Amino acid sequence: MAYTLNKEEKTTLLTIQGSPYLQEAIRLVEEFVSTQTSVQEGYQAAFNEIYTILNKAKSSVDIYLQKRKAKGEIDNISQALKSIAGNSFSQIIVYIFLKNKELGIIRSNIFITSQKSKVPSFEEISTIYVDGETQKPDCDLVIYSLTSDLSLNKCLILSLKTSLRERAGQTYKWKLLFEIATTENSIKEKFNISYKSSKMPLMCFATVNFYEEINNPQQRGMFKFFDKAFIAKNVDADFIAKLSELPTYINNVL
Repeated sequence: MAYTLNKEEKTTLLTIQGSPYLQEAIRLVEEFVSTQTSVQEGYQAAFNEIYTILNKAKSSVDIYLQKRKAKGEIDNISQALKSIAGNSFSQIIVYIFLKNKELGIIRSNIFITSQKSKVPSFEEISTIYVDGETQKPDCDLVIYSLTSDLSLNKCLILSLKTSLRERAGQTYKWKLLFEIATTENSIKEKFNISYKSSKMPLMCFATVNFYEEINNPQQRGMFKFFDKAFIAKNVDADFIAKLSELPTYINNVL
């Protein structure tokens, strides 16, 4: 059943569509969808095309950055490109997610955001205490469901990486810390680790795999720590799921 995006979701969609460095990527998403058997199949399969789409859009982004440098708006194109790559990955996921939700592929009470403050009770469910000090996980996107009274039902933290080379280990330490905090074990007692919420978030991971590190045994082992790991690329692997599986997964677990 089709779904009408709420005011906030429409604003998010318009903001993404209006972003200069995302123009070509969005055009490529829509071009891909138009070649598929149905719009529904197209937007769900589009999750797997993010790697290809961002690569194809890079030349357009380069031109945009060159223009900004010529105007004196930026100094370092290389640094700006790294920042844009990560943000583009996040925003294209949100764009495709909202298109899937419009089509009724994703339940109407499931939401996505890059702003933690938008998630009810997020402070409580994301805080782990270590001997009185607080630890809070990094999160690029939060996917969550609401109850009929608009309170938090369930929540999923999605960590995104365009490259597995940098800070890859940090992405799963939070999952381990949550597990330690919510089970009886000697490490929990030794470091006085505690967790006060009854709604522990699921910890998931998604990569665009720009640098082909995904077949490295150390990286494959990393994926096993998460509740679910995804790749935004049309490849088959038994140790990581295609990102097109995200709608079904969140409909089932949230």
